[in-house]
Amino acid sequence: VQLQASGGGLVQAGGSLRLSCAAPRTFTSVFWNYRIGWYRQAPVKQRELLAAISSGGTTNYADSVKGRFTISRDNSKKTVYLQLNSLKPEDTTVYYCNVLHGSNWDEYRADGSWGQGTLVTVSS
Repeated sequence: VQLQASGGGLVQAGGSLRLSCAAPRTFTSVFWNYRIGWYRQAPVKQRELLAAISSGGTTNYADSVKGRFTISRDNSKKTVYLQLNSLKPEDTTVYYCNVLHGSNWDEYRADGSWGQGTLVTVSS
């Protein structure tokens, strides 16, 4: 399944953005049943899991973004959001979303397919 991320853009340091993750039409009927995660990948670095939300709304965050980023979901709209607050220049990179498999943070792994990411650029 390829989920599509959107909502990126250019923002000044300290600013905010809200990213959206939409499910393809073929997946919308079961979207509510899956845990979804937000990732980012800077050049020459591994993709980093930032936040996860279960089908029931339980959330988990990487220490690097805890307190600044908030993940949420609206199953009626088949969309997962990532609110980015207090942005820093080092948050500049491409953000992705994906279905997560696994039962806890250390075991989470993304589905094999990646959709289009969205670029966030934070100016100093």
